[in-house]
Amino acid sequence: MPKAAAGKTSVRQPGLVLTDHVFDVPLDHGAPDGERIRLYGREVAATRAREDLPWLVFLQGGPGSAAPRPVGRAHWLDRVLDDYRVLLLDQRGTGRSTPATRQTLPLRGGPEAQAEYLAHFRAAAIVRDCELVRAELTGGRPWTVLGQSFGGFCAVSYLSYAPEGLAEVLITGGLPGLDADADAVYRAAYPRMERKTHAHYARYPGDEAAARRIAEHLAGREEVLADGTLLTPEAFQQLGILLGTGDGSHRLHYMLESAFVPTVAGPRLSDEFGEQAAAVLSHAANPLYALLHEATYAQDGHVTHWAAERVRGEFPEFDRHFATGGPFLFTGETVHPWMFRTHPALRPLRRTAELLAERKGWGPLYDPERLARNEVPVAAAIYHDDLYVDTADSLRTARAIRGLRTWVTDEFEHDGVRTGDGAVADRLLRLVRDEA
Repeated sequence: MPKAAAGKTSVRQPGLVLTDHVFDVPLDHGAPDGERIRLYGREVAATRAREDLPWLVFLQGGPGSAAPRPVGRAHWLDRVLDDYRVLLLDQRGTGRSTPATRQTLPLRGGPEAQAEYLAHFRAAAIVRDCELVRAELTGGRPWTVLGQSFGGFCAVSYLSYAPEGLAEVLITGGLPGLDADADAVYRAAYPRMERKTHAHYARYPGDEAAARRIAEHLAGREEVLADGTLLTPEAFQQLGILLGTGDGSHRLHYMLESAFVPTVAGPRLSDEFGEQAAAVLSHAANPLYALLHEATYAQDGHVTHWAAERVRGEFPEFDRHFATGGPFLFTGETVHPWMFRTHPALRPLRRTAELLAERKGWGPLYDPERLARNEVPVAAAIYHDDLYVDTADSLRTARAIRGLRTWVTDEFEHDGVRTGDGAVADRLLRLVRDEA
């Protein structure tokens, strides 16, 4: 059992009561009497919620992202608080849980010790954490899981290894390929990135020339952003991660249109552009995203070996073809070894990242046989041409999980649960309850 901290603190927002929960859980669930780490969860309840409402735990996307920080009954919370008490769990290493950053990881020792420590931060460990927390909060009663993106990956692991803890599962933009390794994931991802880039240029035709101008400028003169990020053409390409979100194409357009200012040294990238780019590209708050992203696909002992970088070589159109007249293509959710040179929050973790990229012995993430016998009600929103999660993989997985009900939609992008004002959560609840 986890050890809950004494003296829980509650505060109020309009329509909400927020209560802090802190738990100590094993770092290694295979050694429950060994080292322990802290988990933080924020309970969210409507002001006059019934005490007997069932629990819903929200698992955030990532990996490496803290749970949302609510401000009132906004978005999906407004819908689910009618039916649940909600736990916004900061998954291990994130938010107010025991942190794992460039500042804290050296406390573990050198890169070898850091990599060994981080090997305990994948979906299987998060599921085991949830089971310990569930036993404490619900008295052993099953709860509902709402998993967004990587949180959906964790939910499928939950269905594989601890379905007895689940009353219902809601997944949004997070049905993984059950047997897709990192190479296969990126082999499918690069063509999506190209489609998303061309769709953006179709919406904002002037942006192709604007992006080319920035890339050509950076090819001749790398710029250092205010936070210390070295902006290269390849780093600039990664602003394409915005193209997978509901308002991302518009945000990217506004960034590009104010990219340059005149200076005594000639045209330079504006501080306005640099500040916005740094906010998108920074990994200061979530270095686990870069350190563990490819490991979220690693199974059966496979080494990831910088999959996104290797597979990119199969798609030369993403190289500097803009210099010879080809289109400038943005990339999306990819991690590359050069990021541990260009991003200041990642530089101290370069060797740790290399060790994780070469790590062998990753265990299984899912149990296809158990999923085929699933008895837990499950509903999933699958976003048409999702930039981050391959739609074809999601549909295959949907067919492989017994009883799973799907909603395939082009009304929203990958972050639909956040931007849909409760529509996505409402549709999933109706699906899982067989009301839609």
